[in-house]
Amino acid sequence: MIVIDPRKIDMVKSAHRHLQINIGTDIALINALIRIILKEGLYNPDFIFKYTNDVEVLREKVELYTPEYASAITGISPEDIIDTAREYAGAGSAMIAYTLGITEHHCGVNNVFDIGNLALLTGNIGKKGSGIMPLRGQNNVQGAGDMGCLPNQLPGAMSIVKEENRLRYEKEWKVTINKEVGDTQTRTFDRLEAGELKAMYVIGENPLMADVHMNHTKKLLEKLDLLIVQDIFLTETAELADVVLPACSWGEVDGTYTNTDRRIQRVRKAVEPHPNTKEDWKILCELSTKMGYQLDYHNSEEIWDEIRRLAWEMYGGISYTRLDQEYSLHYPCPDESHPGTLIMHERFYQEGMEASKSPFIPVDYTPPLELPDKEYPFMLTTGRRYESYNTHSQTKYYANGVKLKQTEETVDIHPQDAAMLKIENAETVLVESRRGEVKVKAKITEQVVPGLVFMSFHWSEVPTNVLTLNEFDPVSGTAEFKACAVKIRKLDE
Repeated sequence: MIVIDPRKIDMVKSAHRHLQINIGTDIALINALIRIILKEGLYNPDFIFKYTNDVEVLREKVELYTPEYASAITGISPEDIIDTAREYAGAGSAMIAYTLGITEHHCGVNNVFDIGNLALLTGNIGKKGSGIMPLRGQNNVQGAGDMGCLPNQLPGAMSIVKEENRLRYEKEWKVTINKEVGDTQTRTFDRLEAGELKAMYVIGENPLMADVHMNHTKKLLEKLDLLIVQDIFLTETAELADVVLPACSWGEVDGTYTNTDRRIQRVRKAVEPHPNTKEDWKILCELSTKMGYQLDYHNSEEIWDEIRRLAWEMYGGISYTRLDQEYSLHYPCPDESHPGTLIMHERFYQEGMEASKSPFIPVDYTPPLELPDKEYPFMLTTGRRYESYNTHSQTKYYANGVKLKQTEETVDIHPQDAAMLKIENAETVLVESRRGEVKVKAKITEQVVPGLVFMSFHWSEVPTNVLTLNEFDPVSGTAEFKACAVKIRKLDE
């Protein structure tokens, strides 16, 4: 197991190698790995010929990324880069599991493309024990996207721009569906700032705490004529709302969850709902009916069965009855005789199947958009604490069974930097960026390297995202949470 992380996280204890990479230099590392694999012939030419396109374009793009050149950018030794390339390519089957450290950059989409390049080059696609596993920040993120919460998709992960997909849903729903792709959250906030949007409806999210440049986000939310929040707790965002719609929690509802590996499971009501709350789908049905479009489902199974009918290629065979009997099923599962698809793309290797070719998408390294300088000498990267859930609304006050190892926010700083600043452990310091400042206790630790500091965004008392950079990936709209320049100073007594 190889861990690639700027910090010495707990998983490093179980790893046989830790590549303690400089923030935002993933593409330089991956391109170097690809170059070594190509130069040393550590790939199967028959696989590349049969299943891929544009390998020569990839070869040309990575030529610059020698181990020495990549080492100067990433901070990882040339020897470790070479050994990692040989081990990954020679493993037979290898999986890349990545998290928000890959996607929460201005080049997050390119980071993902390059991971795809590396897995495809080595044939680690479509076979057991291999592949690419994007680990989610919360449960059912995959399910939410699959059910139409992505701006470019209809339920069933069907593209909204394809007329045949829209016609399928229009016939069922007796409406005309707008063929234009919707906005990401980032572009929605841009339109809000421009005065194009007057109202916002937030369901199960806490953008005031979770989004970058918190002070800016708060001004935008306060600018709205109408803010509606549907949630299970009065979050920081809900406190700004004109209307709060109290929803049931996960333990009070029936439905399904979809794992990141496409595995669908049933969830069943464990306790009776809190009085004066409703399930999310019931709230939406009642609102829709009041606005003139009748929605009268009776339970979550009716909604699921409609999805199965309309997106049968994905879900046709996954009934509540089968889920009760078999515990879980992986989509695509088009009919009730289908066992589910445990491994994606596997069928393309089978004899008699037409080969499906995937193009390589070569990308270049681009540095973080805000680097440390004389005035702001430290690089701040943000993330999560082990037990704390997202913006902490479900774990801080209400989950008595959760024992938090860390009960307040800290700025994690290397002993060398703490000594230079004459900071003691647990001393309150001021962390400032070009966008804001927070008071926070220092935690002196060798989990970070000199020049790098780490904070999470869980605690409202220390709103870390007043510091983070208001820059985004142009394709996905994901913010650059992982890199911004800060300065740290002792507070006057």
